[in-house]
Amino acid sequence: MRTRQAIAGSALFFIAAPGMVAGLLPWLLTDRYRLPWSTQPGLVPVGWVLIVVAAALLLHAFARFAFEGQGTPAPVAPTEQLVVGGIYRHVRNPMYVAVLWIILGQALLFSSWALVAYATIAAIAMVSFVKFYEEPTLARRYGTGYEAYRRAVPGWLPRLTPMALPVRVDRRQCKAEAIF
Repeated sequence: MRTRQAIAGSALFFIAAPGMVAGLLPWLLTDRYRLPWSTQPGLVPVGWVLIVVAAALLLHAFARFAFEGQGTPAPVAPTEQLVVGGIYRHVRNPMYVAVLWIILGQALLFSSWALVAYATIAAIAMVSFVKFYEEPTLARRYGTGYEAYRRAVPGWLPRLTPMALPVRVDRRQCKAEAIF
């Protein structure tokens, strides 16, 4: 896939997936963000920090898919290469983690238990999707390279130090191989 196509596809998927899950649905659950902001000391600034940091990480992760992977996060237009750089050196599922942080940031912003419950349901759905679809699909597509990456980088709780890049992707064959 060409870089421009990857960028366009990633932008569309950004609107469709995280835009819906972390934008539209929380907007509806908070009555179009009309709930009063939290009166609990410190929750509003912490909520904003979570939202801003997570949004930046989400944009970074999407950019890695377009530029490094030459594809999109959408299952219908996957990357040509395994994405292991940038934030992916700290956590395997940064998009899902960022979306959950955005929802939890909004929950803090509005002191909304409905958003906490929604984040819990979204987390269960995301973990299930990763376990039963994404991980088997990536293992088939990238083979030992993905398995090495999976062993080196945690799925959900980011590691503080980035992993040394243990995976190389052969661009010609679109297969990954471990270089340990």
